[in-house]
Formats: sequence, structure tokens, C-alpha cells
Amino acid sequence: MRGTVSTIDEAMTTAPIPGQSDDTALRNQLSSLQGLLVLSMLLTESRDEDRIINLASTSVRSLANCELRGVFRIDEGWTATAGPCLDPDVRAEVEAQFAVMSEVGGAVGIPDEPWTWAFPLRSLAGHAGFLVVGGDFEPPTPEQFLLRVLAQQMGIALANARLHNRQTSATAEAQTLNRKLAETVVAYERRAAIHDRLTRAAAAGEGPPGIAQAVHELTGYPIAVEDRHGNLQAWAGPGRVDPYPKPSAAARERLLRRAADEGGPIRDGDRLLVIASPRPDIASALVLVDPERTAGESESVALEHGATVLGMEMARLQSLAETEMRLGRDLVDDLLTGTDGQTAASRAQALGYDLGQAHRVAVVVGQEPLGGDGTLPEAVRRAAGGPSPRILVAPRGGAIVVIAPADNDWDALCAAVQRGMAGGSCRIGVGGICSELNELPRSYREAVLSLRMGDVRTGGSRVAIFDQLGVYRILAEVEDTTTVDRFVREWLGPLIEYDARRNGEMVPTLSRYLECGRSHGATADALSIHRSTLKYRLQRIREISGHDLSDPDTSFNLQLATRAWQTLAVLGQEGRMEAAAAIG
Repeated sequence: MRGTVSTIDEAMTTAPIPGQSDDTALRNQLSSLQGLLVLSMLLTESRDEDRIINLASTSVRSLANCELRGVFRIDEGWTATAGPCLDPDVRAEVEAQFAVMSEVGGAVGIPDEPWTWAFPLRSLAGHAGFLVVGGDFEPPTPEQFLLRVLAQQMGIALANARLHNRQTSATAEAQTLNRKLAETVVAYERRAAIHDRLTRAAAAGEGPPGIAQAVHELTGYPIAVEDRHGNLQAWAGPGRVDPYPKPSAAARERLLRRAADEGGPIRDGDRLLVIASPRPDIASALVLVDPERTAGESESVALEHGATVLGMEMARLQSLAETEMRLGRDLVDDLLTGTDGQTAASRAQALGYDLGQAHRVAVVVGQEPLGGDGTLPEAVRRAAGGPSPRILVAPRGGAIVVIAPADNDWDALCAAVQRGMAGGSCRIGVGGICSELNELPRSYREAVLSLRMGDVRTGGSRVAIFDQLGVYRILAEVEDTTTVDRFVREWLGPLIEYDARRNGEMVPTLSRYLECGRSHGATADALSIHRSTLKYRLQRIREISGHDLSDPDTSFNLQLATRAWQTLAVLGQEGRMEAAAAIG
């Protein structure tokens, strides 16, 4: 590498010397072009992007009487920085100039630098960045021409290297996909055989004993079917233990909960176990006895398919669960719209819920995991737990409404719901306390508002409680929003109008800047933008609004105005959401 650069330097060290004859200068220029041709060949042949940058950047001095300041690539950032560009602030300022510079490059302003120029890295693939050079004076036009050619050759070489590397990667990926496809075909044939055998067992009405026998034939391992409490329902294969061991109730509950959270076969000592229903409180379990721990993927697949067929035998219990959910939904709807207290109390007692206590209403929304199919309602219902539920659960308007005792642990509920969603996520808005049943509609509206406000507040909490909304709560409880709207327009009017005309982000940028304590770094990270972009927006905010962001009183009023602006927006959304819930 060092020898190659030395050869190129010797071939291109031909900068004109004052007083030279025209013939001498011409020979020097031809020598530089010859060296540049050699360098271009080396750049084109290389597949290493770092080596391309190093070769080109170390050749700058051989082509012109100037120094490298750095290489900026649009998709990679800075590399090979030198001189003033070693300073991050200088690089940020230069990038800000790139934002308004055309793709042909041009002069760059760096403090205390007499001359700096950005030459574009161009190729057929497009504009890739700039080669930045500088010096004590502007090089002659021929030298600048050589630098421009160097930058272009560098851009072409980088584009070729990237294309080559992508093609190599694509070839490797294709080979990997072919191998995986072959493995998938084998696995599919195995699954088809498992499905066929278990389907025949189910169609024949053989019950748990027939299902256990089918899984035993497919795996060669002893198979047991246990009820929720660990009692043996069926056995297939050798080595049956008599009496059959039964764990304590607490240990059994922990095991079934762990199996539900995992969503597949789990190891329990010398056994593999999978539940036959997504509801642990009515679950049966299919167990593969494996004291040597030799069972693999094929056995796990057979066990899972067996659990699916066994779940068909739980149809009656599943139907009962659906009935309970329907009764709970009707009760929640009546409580949120107003109903006779005595009738509601009787129906709640039938479902195992005590209405004679202080309550809160919560609204749960979730993001289903990839490929999920309605797991949120089931996850929330399962999080309620027990045959006598501590909370009432009902779907409403695309969300899940929960009525629970006022002292309910909402963080624990959120965590339990997320575990039950197997890769999904949820957020909860919680309304205020209500001691009377006729206060439940008010708590519901507060829960909806809390959920919406949780979208605009910082902190990352997945649970938003109305009592803890602070100034947002005060703003939301203002009955006549005319004064609030006038205050917002007074402080943010020009910015709001600018964003409306330009589809801009000035008000959200100002809001996040103030919420981040006017920290440029934290604000840029929160908005996922560069600091130079943030500085530009803040300058435009000052120009458009006429406000001095450094003044404490001004910052306070602006922050209050942005929070009021967010609250007014959420109140509008909350009204639409409540209307949708009423329709639903």
C-alpha cells in the first residue's frame, strides 16, 4: 500500500514552478495526467471502499498545491478528515453549506482558511458526496481540473465497489436462501405427515388417549395428557409411573403461566410441555417425557401440532369463555352509558366483580406482533386472571376498556398484557377515581384523554394516568377553550400558519426543543435530524415568530403555548374517538 502511494506521488509531483518555460509546464501537466491515469486504474480495480478513499485522499498534494480537509459521503458521513475538519463543529458548519450547495460543488467557508473547495464525488449512480480540499491560496486552474477529475474518478470507483459488493452479497444470500428452501421443503413434508396423523386421530373421535397415542407414534417418546391441575388424563408409551406425580397448585400455576408466556414447548425437568389452550385457567397440557434430553425440533413440532388438536377437545370451555366475554362487554357498555345500579351489581356479581368499591376506567391499545390476529383482547382478559376477575374487560371502539379497582397496579397490568401478546406492545390511559357508578363515563373520557396525551408527552412510559398529567390536565379541563386558543395563536400563530402553508415542522420542532431543556443534542436525537438542520429550523423559528428563545419568560410562555396547542389537538382527536366508540 505505501509503495503504491509512493509511486503515484513520484508520477504526479509536477506542480508548475514560477519561471518555468511553457514546454516544462506542459511536460509537468502531462506527467500529472499520466499519474492520475495510473491512480484511476488502481481506484477502479479496488473493491475496498476504505482503500479507495485512502488512495485518492493521499494523492491530493501530488496533484495540486493544497491539502486534504476531508471526504464527506452522503450515506456514510465524514472520513479521512484533516486540518480544521477534525473539529466536529467545523464539520457541522460545512455540512450546513452542503445542504444549499449544488451537486457541482463550490467554495466552502471555513474560519481562518484562505481557500477551501468541495469537489463532487459523481458517477452514473448519482451524486455521492464531496472531496474537500483547502490551502493558503487558490491553486491554478489546471490543478483544480486535476482535483475535479480525481474526485470524479473517486466517485466512480466507490460506486463500482459498492455495486460489486452488493452483487457478491446477493449471490451469497441466494445460496443461503436455496439451502433454507431445501430445509423448508423437508420440514414441510414432516409437518404434513404430522398433521395428517393427528387429523385422523381427531376425526376418529379418539379423544385425549388417541391424541397421546398419535404423538407417541410420531416421536417415539412417552406422551402424557394432563388437566389444568396436573392430573393424568391419558398416557401412551412405556414407563408410566403409578401413582402419577402431581405438583403443588402454586407450582402448577407458575408452570402454566410460563408455558403461556413462551407460546411453545418449554422444558420442565425431564419433560417438554406445551399447553393446549391460550388460556392458562382452562388449559390442558401435552407432555413429552424426555429424561435424556434428546428431543429436537421435529419432536417439538409434533408436540405443538398435538396440542393444537387437543385444543379442539376444549371447545366447550372455549365457548364458555366467549360467553363470559360477551356478558362482560354488555356490562361495561351499560356502565359507561348509565344503567340501573342494582341490575349492574347483580350482573357484575355473576361475573365475579365487586362494584361496591372505588374504580378507575382504563383504555388499552396495542400493536399486534407481526402476523398477530386479535391477541390484544385475549391478552388483556388473561391478565385479569382467575375465575373471579379483579377487572372487567370489554372491546370498545378499536380499543379495550378496563374497569378495575382504584388501587390496581397499572404498570403490572401493562407488563402482563405485553407478555401475553408474544412480541406485541401496549399502552394504557387511566382515568380518574370514581366512587359512584354514575362517575364511570367521566373516568372513561379521562382515560381516553390520558391515552392521547401519552402520545405527545416525553418520558417513554407506557402508562398515562389522568391524575399525573400536570399542566395538560389543567388545560384539558378548561370548559371554554376560546381563551386557550387565543393564547396559542398569540404566541404560535405565525409558526402555525407557516407549517400549514409549507407542510412544515416548526411548531413540533419548537415544542421538542423546549421539552428537551433547549438542548441541541437531545432535541436533534429526539427528532432524528442533524444538528445543523436543527440550528437552521431554530433560526427560522426566531425569524418567523419574532421571539427570543433565549429569554426565560419567552421560553416559558412558548412552552405553555406548545403544550396547549398539543392539548387542543388531542381534545379534537378525543372527541372523534369517543364518537367512534359510541358508533361501535
